[in-house]
Amino acid sequence: MAGGSSRSGGAITGINVTPLVDITLVLLIIFMVTAKLVVRRDAMTLDLPKAASGSEVQEIFNVAVLADGSLRLDGRPIVDALLRERAAAALATNHDLRAVIQAEGAVPHRTVIHVLDLLRQAGVAKIGFGVVKEPE
Repeated sequence: MAGGSSRSGGAITGINVTPLVDITLVLLIIFMVTAKLVVRRDAMTLDLPKAASGSEVQEIFNVAVLADGSLRLDGRPIVDALLRERAAAALATNHDLRAVIQAEGAVPHRTVIHVLDLLRQAGVAKIGFGVVKEPE
């Protein structure tokens, strides 16, 4: 038999694992490099707050828009003109002011954009939207 082994029916007493280790290490390196590229591409860029110590408390300007179109600032009713004035005053005291707009699901889109525009007119640049995670 050409290319056959000279022993027939004998037990295999040794397996050369060097090629297996080489392939495993190459695959590990490939997965490490590609995983880093994939995670960096899909990751969101976040504007995280910076702190040297934990003594300062970040002020959040919380605006709620109810289904009937009324506005609430930190739980108290407010009108459009007063909202813009309060936002400008809060921004004057805290230059890193962050605003959060929490709108109910039945609020029209134009109302949310109007509140967003009022905050932008006051000079607030960091604005987020409050959401509630849906139950699974």
